[in-house]
Amino acid sequence: MRYGLFTCPYQRLPLERAFADAKAFGYDYIELWGGRPHAFAPDLLAGQLREVLRLQEQYEMPVEVYTPEHNAYPYNYMLGSESQWRDAMDYLLRSLRCGRELGAQYTLISVGHSGFMPAKARRERLCRSFRLLAEEAERLDHRIVIETLTPYETDHFTHAEDLKALLDEVGSGNLFGMCDVVVPFVQGETAAHYVRVLGARMVHLHLADSDGVSDTHLLPGEGKIPFMGWLDELHACGYDGRATIELVTHYIDTPSEAARQALESIRRMEA
Repeated sequence: MRYGLFTCPYQRLPLERAFADAKAFGYDYIELWGGRPHAFAPDLLAGQLREVLRLQEQYEMPVEVYTPEHNAYPYNYMLGSESQWRDAMDYLLRSLRCGRELGAQYTLISVGHSGFMPAKARRERLCRSFRLLAEEAERLDHRIVIETLTPYETDHFTHAEDLKALLDEVGSGNLFGMCDVVVPFVQGETAAHYVRVLGARMVHLHLADSDGVSDTHLLPGEGKIPFMGWLDELHACGYDGRATIELVTHYIDTPSEAARQALESIRRMEA
């Protein structure tokens, strides 16, 4: 597999530190967190994008996935009034433009909490949102990868079957699926199940360990996921693509040490 460094834990440090670490530790690419102070979409479009492009060139470290911050304050396209939905969608449409201009292979969009909206209304809002996003992705010749979340983060979009149903209903060749391995683990499933359900539309992984009872993302080897078996099973199912080691704010005080240790752990497990 090709392993990526997620920049979210570096938000208290200059973004360059994440690129320098990715190069020094042997990562293959960057998954760029789209939040302030580093890569918030409106800031990128106002001129900050040039600096990210410079870092990619200087460190020979491509941004292959752009992950705008959403599904929390102030943006969640699954929650709130019509005007709030439009505001969130405008932000995500600008994020797609950023992903393309960064040269990313995908912009990553997950599905947040609906506030326990009735199932029919929830489904309509979800499909309406992704039809609009898919139209823009097609116009830009860009691709979107969609992520399920744990039941601790969303009230409805938590299984590979949810992803398949959305991809089938929207029917765009610019939409793809992925698996954050914490999501199936806390629900008694496996990451390989996503490959079996999605087939060639499964294009990305988030790797982190889990305590099994929360959405906390831990260093590989510090939780309960049987990584060696899961990695073997993913390979056996035919997945050998991109995998971001998704450490988030749990390691915000020690991002460099965590990023180094995480990649070393995964490579030992895969050997």
